[in-house]
Amino acid sequence: MFTGLIAELGSVSALELDGEGATLTIASPLAGALREGDSIAVNGVCLTAAQVSGESFRAQAMNETLKRSSLGGLRVGARVNLELALRAGDRLGGHVVQGHVDGTGTVRGTREEGFALILEIETDPGLARYLVEKGSVAVDGVSLTVSSLEPDGFAVSLIPETLKRTSLGRIGEGALVNVEVDILAKHVERLLEART
Repeated sequence: MFTGLIAELGSVSALELDGEGATLTIASPLAGALREGDSIAVNGVCLTAAQVSGESFRAQAMNETLKRSSLGGLRVGARVNLELALRAGDRLGGHVVQGHVDGTGTVRGTREEGFALILEIETDPGLARYLVEKGSVAVDGVSLTVSSLEPDGFAVSLIPETLKRTSLGRIGEGALVNVEVDILAKHVERLLEART
C-alpha cells in the first residue's frame, strides 16, 4: 500500500521490451532503501524490486501491467515518480493508493490559475464514474484532489510543491498518465451490485 506522496524522482536508465513484458532499470538514490522483493511504486504502478545495485534497481512489468498503464511507453532518460511502500505506523498523508492502476488518461490541456497549474485529463467513462468532485485520485502515483468533473474526464490542481517534487510539472498536452481511482468507490459499487 502507498499514500501517493512521492519520495523521489527516478530516471529510467534501461528498458527491455519484448513479448513477455518489460524489464525496467531505474536510477535513484531511493534504491538504497530497497531490498530485493520490496514493493515500489513507479509512476503509480506497484512493482517488485527484482535486483538492487547501488543507486539503481530493476523491476519487471507483465503484459497486463503494460496494457493498463503507461510504463510500456517509457523511454531511457524518462523521469518517473517513486514511492516506497507504506510501513505500519507511518503517517498516511495522502490517501490509500494500492499501486493497482485502473487505466490511463490523456492530458487534454493545462492552464495556470494563480500559483496552481490545472491539468485537464480525459479518461475512459468506465473510470470517470468512480470520480467525485473533491474526492481522491492518483495520477502517475501522485495523490491529488479532483477539482472538477467533465463527462469524459476530470481536472486536478497542482500546487508549486507538487510541480517541483513530481514529474507532473514536466508534462504537457497529449501526455499519457496512469490513473488509479479511489478503491472505496469500487468496493461500494460492488457491494451495491450484490444487493440487487
